[in-house]
Amino acid sequence: MTEPLDAPSRQSVGELLGEVTRDISTLLRQEVELAKAEVRQSAKAAAKSGSMFGGAAVAGHMVLLFLSIALWWALGDAMDSWAWSAVIVAVIWAIVAAVLAARGRAETKRVSGLPQTTDSVKKIPNALQGHEEKNS
Repeated sequence: MTEPLDAPSRQSVGELLGEVTRDISTLLRQEVELAKAEVRQSAKAAAKSGSMFGGAAVAGHMVLLFLSIALWWALGDAMDSWAWSAVIVAVIWAIVAAVLAARGRAETKRVSGLPQTTDSVKKIPNALQGHEEKNS
């Protein structure tokens, strides 16, 4: 008995597994390429927004600089002493810097790192050896 011409060809289990493996491999490669493309696109957007924040920081610095000069000038005119007005403006900025440094130090102390990841990584050796009960 002969097979009809339009009947599907019979493949061995090994050939079918080979095809499935190739298809999975192709799918994984495509997913990796998609992820790379998404990361590149996100990195470009992040770089653009980061440069805009940098420009805003420079502009903000210039605003503070000129406002400080204006305050120095106004105090100098009011006090008839340019030197003392400069000292007053410098002391104001020193107070601002001290407050920000103290707040930054307090925030730094609150950073705890990666506690859950550290705990999980510590458990890996026992889990690999089959001694999960030692992780308690």
